Amino acid sequence: MLKYVAVLILSLALIAPTANSQVRKDASSTPQAQPVSVLAAESVSGEAQQQFQRDQIARLFAQRQAQLRLDTAKLVALTAELKERVDKTGVSILSIEVIKKAQEIQKLAKSVQDKMKNGY
Repeated sequence: MLKYVAVLILSLALIAPTANSQVRKDASSTPQAQPVSVLAAESVSGEAQQQFQRDQIARLFAQRQAQLRLDTAKLVALTAELKERVDKTGVSILSIEVIKKAQEIQKLAKSVQDKMKNGY
């Protein structure tokens, strides 16, 4: 609906100056026609700016969502790798690699959590 209104206003803004110049050639100039076209142009630029802002916000949300998907996929891969390493180690032995992997998972999980909290 908003797109149709914007197209209508844009077409009026484009047609009004040409129609206005033809009217001036044919008859006396009317000062009311010019403010209407200026007013339409201002509303078009305002609506265009709002649409641009909405599009920009939508792109930012899409980028954020894509980054969250990548991070969660990496988180799943890291947890699977950690599980394999823990399964390979003995009952009483924990390697430094396993501890580092767990810290990496914790850091990534915290990052994903913060992105989800602060995203909206």
